[in-house]
Formats: sequence, structure tokens, C-alpha cells
Amino acid sequence: MHFDVFNGDADGIIALVQLRLAEPKKSTLITGVKRDIALVENVSTEQATSVTILDVSMEKNITALTQLLNHDVDVFYVDHHRAGDIPQTDKLHAIIDTDANTCTSLLVNTYLENQYVNWAIAAAYGDNMLASAEALANQMGLTPLEKSQLKALGIYINYNGYGRSVDDLHFAPDQLFQQLVKYENPLTLIAETDSVYHQLENAYHQDMDKAINAKILADNEQCKAVELPDEAWARRVSGVFGNELANQSPEKAHIVFTINRDASYTVSLRAPMNNKQGAGDICAEFPTGGGRAAAAGVNELPAEMINAFIKAVAQYYT
Repeated sequence: MHFDVFNGDADGIIALVQLRLAEPKKSTLITGVKRDIALVENVSTEQATSVTILDVSMEKNITALTQLLNHDVDVFYVDHHRAGDIPQTDKLHAIIDTDANTCTSLLVNTYLENQYVNWAIAAAYGDNMLASAEALANQMGLTPLEKSQLKALGIYINYNGYGRSVDDLHFAPDQLFQQLVKYENPLTLIAETDSVYHQLENAYHQDMDKAINAKILADNEQCKAVELPDEAWARRVSGVFGNELANQSPEKAHIVFTINRDASYTVSLRAPMNNKQGAGDICAEFPTGGGRAAAAGVNELPAEMINAFIKAVAQYYT
């Protein structure tokens, strides 16, 4: 039995879309909301004969990965997050690149030699790899309209991945994958007036309109921090709103604090677009925190640590 394990954001879903368009395969899908990254432990070591793992940190899944490898399961692993020590075995084919300007879908695109490049461009836009997305789109000769459409699609798919649970999302990530993989070219999907693209577009704009009034907790030369309420719409926009703020003021870091049910905070941190480093290291210093250089987060930050977090971000980027 084959298992496909993938992050529920644009990068994870679209990486799998590309692979399954290139190599259709009956598989068991394992995914979740964007912050649900300890996914490999959900693979049955007794049933699995092969596993594809996309856009989740090897470091965070190393115990479950090791168990699979010890059971002689073939694993294909593609990711751009912190990997830790990569197991050395011929049962593992790993493509890992933690460069701040790449993402899993771009790595898959290179592996597939541009076979479904428009999907990779959409994913790069969605993961806020704007310069990389633009460069690849220009290389492929896309028109300004095509670029803007793929950018919107990537953002909407990414937006759909954020939530406390799948119940917060408009589409469960496995269901969204099954809708998207029907299209070899995402521009065909966009052209269909009743497609998931247009459903997500409407929902995205409704939620982002509410985020405009976010409470500002800090705004200085180094960073800007805002607070969103404990509501489903706020959880959905927490990541894409951070990206939007980062793109508007590329010299600053941006922090989005979203109130949790227990009065702790979910944190989305974006490094300055002009200095894409440090976000993962900062978040790793706090309980339940982690991520990559350009974008990272904390799942449950105690309320009393908000000021310390803002201070840590400001000091890092001074």
C-alpha cells in the first residue's frame, strides 16, 4: 500500500498534484491543517510498502520516518524545512533544500523538469516566494494576466490551509487535492466559472476584509505586530495576512497573534522580505515554536510571553 503524506497548504498540496499528474498512483492520503506537521506517525508501518512525504519537516518526523525505514519501506521525501540528520539508507530518496527562496513544489518541479510548471509557479506564489515565482514565470514566458491568476490561485489555496482544525477550512486538504489533480494546467481550472478557485476567491476576500481592522500591538522600525480574535475567519487569514503585511513593508518583520480558545496565542512570524532569515530560529526559542528561515510560528504562546516575543523579534532584526 502506498501513502501520500503532505502539508495541507498550497506548497504541500501542489507538490503532490505535480507528482500524481506525472505518476498517477492509488494511495492513502494523510494530511491536515497547515500547522499539523507531525503527519508521518499516521502511516501504518504494517501496511505501507512505499511512502511519499512532502513539505513537512524531517526533523519533526524523524522518529516515525526511522520506523518506516527500519521496516524496509521505500520513502521519497521532498521538503524545504529544517531536516536535522538525514538517515543514510538506500530506502530513502530525499530532496531537501532549506534555501529561503525555494519551496517543496519548486523542488518537485525541478525533479519533474518543468512538466507541470504552472502548478509550481502557483505554489511558489502561495508560499510567498514572490521573486522565485516571478523568475520562473518570466522564464516560461507567461503573460501578466497569467501570472496574476496563478498568484491568486496559490494565495487562495494557501489561505485554505490555516485553521485550528479541518472544520475551520472551506475544503479539507485531501478533498482540495482531489479537485486540483484533475487539471494538468491550473489556468484551465481558473477559467471555469464554478470551480474551487472562484469559491475560494470569494471566501478569501470576505475574510481579508475583516482582517483590515486588526488590533496593532506594536509597530516600530524592526517589526509590526497585530492581534486577531478567536474566530474561524481570523484563523483562516492568519498566514496570508502576515504575508500581505510583509509584502507591503518588506523592510520589517511581521507578527500575527491569533487568540486561542485557552487564551494562549497562535503566532505567525514573517521575516523581512528584504532579509529572509531568522524566523525559525526565533520561534524555536519559544514553547511549541518552529519553522523555516523566512516564515515560522508558535502554536501555543502563553499570553504573558507576547511582549518577550515581540522584543526578541525586534532585537534580532535591529
